[in-house]
Amino acid sequence: MSGHSKWATIKHAKGAADAKRGQMFTKLIKEISIAARMGGGSPDGNPRLRTAVLKARAANMPKDNIDRAIKKGTGELEGVNYEELTYEAYASGGVAILIEVLTDNKNRAAADVRNILTRAGGQLATAGSVSRLFRRQGIITLDGEKYTEDQVMEAALEGGAEDVALLDGIIEVTTAPEDFEPVANVLAEKGFETMSAEISMVADAEVALDNEGTAKVLKLVDRLEENDDVQNVYSNVAIPEGFEAE
Repeated sequence: MSGHSKWATIKHAKGAADAKRGQMFTKLIKEISIAARMGGGSPDGNPRLRTAVLKARAANMPKDNIDRAIKKGTGELEGVNYEELTYEAYASGGVAILIEVLTDNKNRAAADVRNILTRAGGQLATAGSVSRLFRRQGIITLDGEKYTEDQVMEAALEGGAEDVALLDGIIEVTTAPEDFEPVANVLAEKGFETMSAEISMVADAEVALDNEGTAKVLKLVDRLEENDDVQNVYSNVAIPEGFEAE
């Protein structure tokens, strides 16, 4: 599990993301719309759309919002055409960063990403140099105060999960990408409420920095995530034991 993945999980759990709920919904709507545009509006025949809808439901997005996003993607409602881009970069300390973008203006997105990186002492990397350091993995999180690790483990393993772990009050279920949907469905069928559910990019190895260096990288990640064109940001920074953000 990547350091930033764990850090993001803890941030969500402690409510730090509540103020950004509107922005999060906007990003999810874009993701659903482009999935529907590329593969059709039926989740049954569109695996990418199924995954996007699962992610939106895990974030408690209202059904009406999901339905409208699908219709915008299929053209039933007027919408915006988005383009997918992935930027590979290095932050200070040699930390690798993957930046996934959905934008209606790639020139604006490129300029914004480059500007944010430059201000934080980072730089764009050559294609493939960063992406090879990550692998796709399903990650589902649940409230550790609401459920026990054993309760979740029994259901998750039934669905084909790779691992279940308790991390700072959060139960994290990890799966292979192809098992993400079956595991998420089993948990839902058994009445578990999830905090988040997504197929993420997880680093194979982490880069350890001191507290100051870690804080600098996490600040850069936050600035990238605040950009409206940026969908997801992944890094391989290791979070030091006992680290607290300012």
